[in-house]
Amino acid sequence: MNATAAEAGREPFGARLRLAMDTRGPLCVGIDPHSSLLHAWGLSDDVAGLTAFTRTVVEALADRVAVLKPQSAFFERFGSRGVAVLEKAVAEARAAGALVLMDAKRGDIGSTMAAYAETYLDKDSPLFSDAVTVSPYLGFGSLRPALDAARVSGSGLFVLALTSNPEGAEVQRATTAGGPSVAQLMLDHAAAENAGVTPLGSVGAVVGATLGEAGVNLGINGPLLAPGIGAQGATPADLPGVFGAAVGNVVPSVSRGVLRHGPDVYALRAAAERFCDEVRTAVEGAAEGADGAR
Repeated sequence: MNATAAEAGREPFGARLRLAMDTRGPLCVGIDPHSSLLHAWGLSDDVAGLTAFTRTVVEALADRVAVLKPQSAFFERFGSRGVAVLEKAVAEARAAGALVLMDAKRGDIGSTMAAYAETYLDKDSPLFSDAVTVSPYLGFGSLRPALDAARVSGSGLFVLALTSNPEGAEVQRATTAGGPSVAQLMLDHAAAENAGVTPLGSVGAVVGATLGEAGVNLGINGPLLAPGIGAQGATPADLPGVFGAAVGNVVPSVSRGVLRHGPDVYALRAAAERFCDEVRTAVEGAAEGADGAR
């Protein structure tokens, strides 16, 4: 166990995520209350609708999926009342046993990055989460306040590397002065943070499931958040082709593919279970194929 996390009496995020994926299944479900989903659920696009939507998703899934991933922007758009809904959702989801990954994609330098770290990675913050997404495109070193805060609190980070949006390639696939792509450089930094950690490091990366083939070394000894399954077109069967030998550390993320089945709690649960079973089948099939090839 990481020494600072041990002193805090808290297992590091990587260890807790590994256990959650092994026991609850390898799936992350997004909580994305954008206006079209609220309307599809028959809810108003206001704080009342936001509250009902969020409460239903947490009730349906927090006691059974490994990770819930609220998208902060969809709560922030309602101002302080929306953030209050998010705070309650984070607390209730964690109390029910789900790991909460805050999808905030924060990135800045110096004291500003430290303030973001306090917001999501300080145990006394009302938005304290098990992990948070961060942007390294002010330089990986700009994330140091968040890396240090996560190490102390036993939380995790997911660093944007190869995202599922097509526009990302113009930056992420660009070649650095040293030779590798920008994405590979970020992955190498993450690997360095995770060196020697067992069973899994706490510095993960975001790598889209829609890429077809990643074309980078994904052996970072940390989790790989894979958005793009469901509405964006990727399927669980695509995961081995994208992630190769690292597929066992993938945390597939589904949002609309599950949420469109609401507001019925049982339909939400059934959809999440189907995706989870499909991911298990794909990952286990890839492992058996690798064993057979040896």
